[in-house]
Formats: sequence, structure tokens, C-alpha cells
Amino acid sequence: MFYAVLALLATKQLGTSKHQGVLSLFDREFVRTGVFDRTLSAWLHTAFDMRLTADYTELVTIPQNEVRKNLQQAETFVSLVKTYLNNLLTDASEPEGTGSSV
Repeated sequence: MFYAVLALLATKQLGTSKHQGVLSLFDREFVRTGVFDRTLSAWLHTAFDMRLTADYTELVTIPQNEVRKNLQQAETFVSLVKTYLNNLLTDASEPEGTGSSV
């Protein structure tokens, strides 16, 4: 999820050296603007919190059902980001005036 967000931020020439900064930029640039639903922000923050807990807490045990849920959310998150990025690439590669009009 983290690297998917870095790819999103690169489309806006944004970056930060802090993990928390990446989350904040995602929220500011993509959630508050309505590009992605707030649910994805919640998933990203939860995954980050779980990672911090696993990295910095001794003998942590995360219930298997919570791990499965987080994995499913991560797969959905990355899929939605891929779709967004693919759409950006497709839109950028279409010559002007060739898009469909409704």
C-alpha cells in the first residue's frame, strides 16, 4: 500500500522522507479531493499502525482474521490505485480531440 501511495504522489511530483508524511499527503491530495474514498485512508492508516506495532512491540500477536482482513483491504487498495494510474496513463497517451464525447 505504501509504495502504491508513493506512485500516486509521484504523479503530482510530491514526496516526503517520513512515512507519516506519505499518509498525510495521500489524505490531502487524494482523499479530501474525492479521488479516493475515505475508506481507503482508514485502511492505509490501519495497515501502517499494524506495521508499527509489529515492528516496535515485542512478542506481538495479531489475530489471523485481522491479518486476512488487512491483506484483502491491501489487495483492493492496490488494485484501485493501479486502475487510477492506468487511467492517467491512458488519458495522457490519447491525442487531443480523440476522446469520446457524451
